[in-house]
Amino acid sequence: MNILVIGGSGFIGTAMIRELLTLGYSVRNFDKNPSVEFGKLSTIGDVRDQDALNKGLKDIDVVFNLAAEHRDDVTPVSLYYDVNVQGAKNIVQAAELNNVEKIIFTSTVAVYGLNKPDATEESPTEPFNDYSKSKLEAEEVFSQWAGRGDCRCLIIVRPVVIFGEGNQGNVYNLIRQIQGNKFMMVGDGRNRKSMGYVGNLVQFIIKTMEFAPGIHLFNYADKPDLTVKELLDCIREELSLNNKPLARLPYSIGLLGGYAFDLLSKFTGKKYPINSIRIKKFCANTTVSTKALEIINFTPPFSLREGLRRMTEKIQSQKFSEENPR
Repeated sequence: MNILVIGGSGFIGTAMIRELLTLGYSVRNFDKNPSVEFGKLSTIGDVRDQDALNKGLKDIDVVFNLAAEHRDDVTPVSLYYDVNVQGAKNIVQAAELNNVEKIIFTSTVAVYGLNKPDATEESPTEPFNDYSKSKLEAEEVFSQWAGRGDCRCLIIVRPVVIFGEGNQGNVYNLIRQIQGNKFMMVGDGRNRKSMGYVGNLVQFIIKTMEFAPGIHLFNYADKPDLTVKELLDCIREELSLNNKPLARLPYSIGLLGGYAFDLLSKFTGKKYPINSIRIKKFCANTTVSTKALEIINFTPPFSLREGLRRMTEKIQSQKFSEENPR
């Protein structure tokens, strides 16, 4: 089976390619950025380039689409739609040209909106920003493709925040801020977060290659959900900082600070690690139901706490290497 991972140079894509190769699959990577680990398997290309995709999907059996503009502060906002939506249209056109009949697409639970606790795959979608709106539009593009052929199989996976070794996203930044005593708690920490460890997500996505033709939709999270306080306590314990006091700000003051950074960013043209959207997301309840995973009897190989421990150990090792160069 020949597999193309679109967006395979990133954090999740690298973990995906590594596991697929371990299982003996023939894998190629298509990404606008070079792959640090799998350069020899990679083609530099952009999902906005139809000709490049047409060539990239030649002789491919399964496409994993991980490519996306996903940061909170992408400018111009049209990039979300150029990459996430038009990119999806280009992929399905290339798939039709090359007779590809199975596509696995990673979307996002952000399509449900904020403070939609325990949303199921049947819950109403209320995307709240251009990223989530563009991802929902991309889902529709892929669904229309799947509906045009009886033998076509589409798996849409809506992951929560995914973390793990090699990640430099929100959880990585959180760990580094706590590690450097630069973190300030906003809110009371009682809001719950659904999260997922990359090693578990990769195993699940690979399992979906077994599915029959049709459209299959799954939320992905590792249970049980943690409150923000439990998450912080777990990280602080791994860093041996659980006895130190934690600075706190009420939500209203933290959000006001986020708006101040929004305004500052608008006038300076610079991007800052704090903004109103990130404050809102941090203090929101962002949990989803994973009953669909239970129905197919998927058991993740790692617990959430084990994943956090593995990631924290990796970050500590990196810090030690930086402070003690050979």
